[in-house]
Order: sequence, then C-alpha cells, then structure tokens
Amino acid sequence: MTSLQLSAKEDMLERFLDASARGDLTQVSTLLSHVPSLINQTGYSGWTGLMLAARNGHYDVVEALLSHGCDKFSVNSSSQTAYDIAKFWGHRHISNLLGRTDDGSQRVLPGSDPHQQENYFSRETLDRLSAKRTDTVWLEDKQSDPDTVYLLFSNLSPMVRSSQEDDNAVGETKLCRFRYEAVKDLLQKPATVLIFLGVEKRKTPSSSSSSSQTVDGVQEPPAWFAINTDEVAAELLKRCRERNCSFPKTPNRDLLKLNEEEAGVVAQARSVLAWHSRYSFCPTCGSSTTLEEGGYKRSCLNLDCKSLKGVHNTCYPRVDPVVIMLVIHPDGNQCLLGRKKIFPVGMFSCLAGFIEPGEAMEEAVRREVEEESGVKVGPVQYVSCQPWPMPSNLMIGCLAVAISTDIKVDENEIEEARWFPRQQVIDSFRGAHPALTMPPRQTIAHQLIRHWIGMNSNL
Repeated sequence: MTSLQLSAKEDMLERFLDASARGDLTQVSTLLSHVPSLINQTGYSGWTGLMLAARNGHYDVVEALLSHGCDKFSVNSSSQTAYDIAKFWGHRHISNLLGRTDDGSQRVLPGSDPHQQENYFSRETLDRLSAKRTDTVWLEDKQSDPDTVYLLFSNLSPMVRSSQEDDNAVGETKLCRFRYEAVKDLLQKPATVLIFLGVEKRKTPSSSSSSSQTVDGVQEPPAWFAINTDEVAAELLKRCRERNCSFPKTPNRDLLKLNEEEAGVVAQARSVLAWHSRYSFCPTCGSSTTLEEGGYKRSCLNLDCKSLKGVHNTCYPRVDPVVIMLVIHPDGNQCLLGRKKIFPVGMFSCLAGFIEPGEAMEEAVRREVEEESGVKVGPVQYVSCQPWPMPSNLMIGCLAVAISTDIKVDENEIEEARWFPRQQVIDSFRGAHPALTMPPRQTIAHQLIRHWIGMNSNL
C-alpha cells in the first residue's frame, strides 16, 4: 500500500470518528456506505465511533452504528466499552440501548464484568463445597486423607515462609502447607479450632488430583483445612521443615506479601477463625458453644437457649460491611483523599466507614463523607468490593460525586483531607510526586483511585 493510499484511509477514519463525536448522522452513514470497514476501526487510545457517539450523547448515531453491526463489546485502552462511557456520563437512554441483548433484554456487558475489578484477597482458588459442611463422615475421611492440605494459624496469623536468603533480600512469602501426619496430634486437642476451607478447583475438566479417593470413578481434588491452636508459636514452627518460617506479627502489612491465590485462602480462613476467637460463649445466654458444620456454625450447649430455636445470626460467622469511597469533585478533575495520623508520611487514601444497621450503602457513603470531611455527596456508584480479613470486613468500593467542596475535617476520624488534581495523583502513581503517596496496590483504595484515573484519562 502506498503512503498516499494510507494517508487517504487515515483521513477517512479521522472524518468518520469526528462525525461520530459531533453526532453528524448523515456523514456517518455516507462514510460507512463507501467504507463499511470503518465501523469498528479505532483512533486515539482505542476509541471507536460508537464510543465517541456514546460519550457525547448522540443516540441516533449510536442506534445507526448498532444497526450496521458494530462491535459494542470492544474496549478502549482504559478497558471501557461504549456502555461504560455512556453510563459514566449519565446518558442513560444510550446505556440502556447498549445494554440490551439481541432479544431486547438487559445484560451486563463485558466491560462491566466484575472479574475485571478483582481485588486482593478476592480470588477464589478453592471450591468451598458448603453443602459438604454437614456431612461429618465425608469431612472425617478428608481430614485423614494423605493429600489433604492443612494451614497452621497462631493468634490468627498463618505460618508462612519466605524465600529470602538474607536480611537485605526481598523474598516471596508463601503459606506453609502440612499433611495429616504432621498435625494429627493437634486435631485431638480440645482447644483446636478446625475449619474446612474447600477443595482445590480443577483447572480443566480433564485434570485430576493426586488424591486416591474417588467418587463414581472420578478422583477427588485435595481438601484444605485451617487449624488454629493454643500451642506456643515457637513449638508450631518446629513442625515445618522449610527454612525462614514465621507467623506474621503485623498482618495489615505482612499478609499483603502473599500471591493472589494464597491471599484469597487466607482471607477466608482468617475471617472465620477470628469469629471463633470471639464467640466461644453464646451471645444470647452466655453459655459455652460448640463448633459445627466444618467450622461455619457455633451452637449453644444450653438446650434452653433461644438461639437454638429458629435462625439466629449469632450462630454463623459475621462479616462487617464497610463503605470505602473515592469522592470526585464537581469539576470531575479532582478527588478527595484523607489521611489518618497512623499513615506513613505523605500517604493519603480514600475515606471509609462502617455501614450502620438499617442503612443503605449509598446513604452510608454520604453520611461518612460528610462526617469525616464536611463535604456533601450526591450520586453514588458501586465499583467493586474486597474481603478484608482484619478481622472480617467486606470493603464496598464506590465512586461518589460531591455537591459541595468546602472541607471541614473531623479530627477524631482523620488528620487531614484535601482535593487532589488528577494529574498530581497520576504523578504520584508514577513516582514523580514524592510528597504524595498512594495506598498499597493490594488495597481497594488503590484500585478505586486507579479506576477513576482510567475512567477519566481519555474522556
């Protein structure tokens, strides 16, 4: 192809994208009639004509492009579909149109797939098999299976090992895994808490585990359990043959060093074990309780207790919901971040707070933001969530749009809050703004800020 031909094609694409952005339906239709292949071609940062039309609210152009068979599932360099763009800019009539399937029903588009917003501690590498928790025979068989994996916890911290060879090296942190023979004595101790975590997920339908047990001729994958015991930590460490084993002393920092797969397992195990550490006695009558259903229920030993009649949430592991939100300035180009006194120097993060009983998520966002910063919030949009096993929270990540900008910090909650321009935040991520530090990448706060930058970087 000659440079002249290439230039002509580039010019045609530029005219098509410009017409789509301006809402010039006549020119869009004319260009497509001459060069149908323009319909899914991309310009700057991967934007298609459909995305540009959706950004600027041109319903008739979007409708025409869809009728010509354009790909509404394609994403730009910020992983946004046209649906995501229309929804962000409030063009509901267009997002509703883009959100329909061929039969007219609504669907979630790939660009809004929650798997694209996976957060640390969220990955599920085990099949929990909750239906097996009441099958005591099956659980007992699994406990003694030679392929079963056990994780040891002391004071709610898992035993881990580091691959570092010296104090100055940065090593990889991994969970220490034990087999039945190494822990069977602990299972006999009354104070031991045993949690069934699940079985390993098969990566492919044809893959098989090394387990010798079979069901209908199909080998079962290995089961995983977590053990929390009152045995001295130093004695537990002697059970591990690996070097550099330890129990993390600062979980908020040390547990962030695990890989994604093991972090998800720890989130499950630590949250349930933390609940057991606080519910040895019945919250209803004060009597002792006993562990049931693979560690996912505690029953009161007092036969006259009200908790044994009907369903009571005190019998099951609790999860405390927390809203964590990135507040966006009305101009769309600044975000509100705050810092607590315990934060490292220069670090700012999203505001957060517990949801109160009888309170909706959106109202919790508005209340917490106003209490902590004095800023009033209007629209609230859910983004993603993150289990946070310190001890057992569910962080519900949201974007919120401010309707006021004056800041008045509640010094009991946070030390300081400020509006930060988007470019300053971007520079901080790049390490080009040493006076401002973002929260670690494993936190949902970090991911919310990145999400906001990605949404606005090309809009």
